[in-house]
Parts: sequence; C-alpha cells; structure tokens
Amino acid sequence: MTTVKPLTRDQAAASVQPIFDALKSKVGMVPNLYATIANSANTLPAYLAFDEALSKGVFTAKERQAIFLVVSQVNGCHYCQSAHTAIGKMNGFTEEETIQLRTATIADKRLNALTSLAAEITRNHGKPSLQALENFYAAGFGADALVELVAHIGYKTVANYLHNITQFPIDFPVAKELESVTV
Repeated sequence: MTTVKPLTRDQAAASVQPIFDALKSKVGMVPNLYATIANSANTLPAYLAFDEALSKGVFTAKERQAIFLVVSQVNGCHYCQSAHTAIGKMNGFTEEETIQLRTATIADKRLNALTSLAAEITRNHGKPSLQALENFYAAGFGADALVELVAHIGYKTVANYLHNITQFPIDFPVAKELESVTV
C-alpha cells in the first residue's frame, strides 16, 4: 500500500523548500503536518496563505485556538488536539481550559458559544441548531464571524482529515486523550 509521509526539505519540491526554511526559522522545526502537506507543492503554500488570511479576521488568537481545539476533537484528530493544546497554552489557556474548549464546556460564555457552534457545525456537516446560532449571535458575534468560523472549520478539517488518513507522527507534546466525549 502506498503511504503518505512527511517529507524532508530535500525530498520536497524546490518550490516549497523556502517554506520549509521559513517554518524552521519561525518555529524551530517544520511540523509534520506541513511536511506532509508538502507532498503537494501546490497545497502547502495555499494552505498557509489561507491560514494567514484568516488570522487577520475577526477572531482573536485565543478564539482561533478554541475553534481549532473543538473541531479537532469532533474530527478525532489527535495530532491537531496536541498541536493546539500546546499553542493554546502559549496563547494563555491552561491545560484544563484546553480540555474544556475541546468539549465545549468552558465557563466563559463567549468562548462557550463559539466552541458549541463550531462543534455543531463540524459534527452536523454544516447544520447547527438554531439555539447554537442564537447563542453565538447573543455572545456578540456577527455575520462576518459566522462566515469566518465556517472557513476556520474547513481549514482545520483539512489538517484533521489528512492526519486521520495518514497518521503521520505527532511532533508536539501529546494531548490528554479524553474519555468518550460528545461535543
């Protein structure tokens, strides 16, 4: 069976080698997610550009991590759960809060509305409950945030699915596995 594995810089297409260099300079390594996406020289720059564009949107860095944590939990991606637990802690969340975000049980009403809706959209294939939408809007989010939330879910789902299919190694501190969680 053919498998898809993370590429080294030398294995990657010449067009993405500068991206490997930039990642290594910025984060000290090329995360296996990006090294795996590099199997498609067209997809890696597009994926990173999409993330960069979304990072300039309405959500704070903490809110983005909240979205990524719950979407990765719903999609069952242990790689992204681990990566975003580490990044979430760098953005000010505690370990316990990252677990609460993954389960959409965080006490903060704004983050709870955000993660609950993100979980429903992901789990129900874009068909959340009216109550989740109302809670989202009541928490102060607008139409722009809803559109961006769907884009963030799509962005993170690409990574979740790629890891779930290929099972490339986790290169972050491994996140706690949660007992059968329904978010």
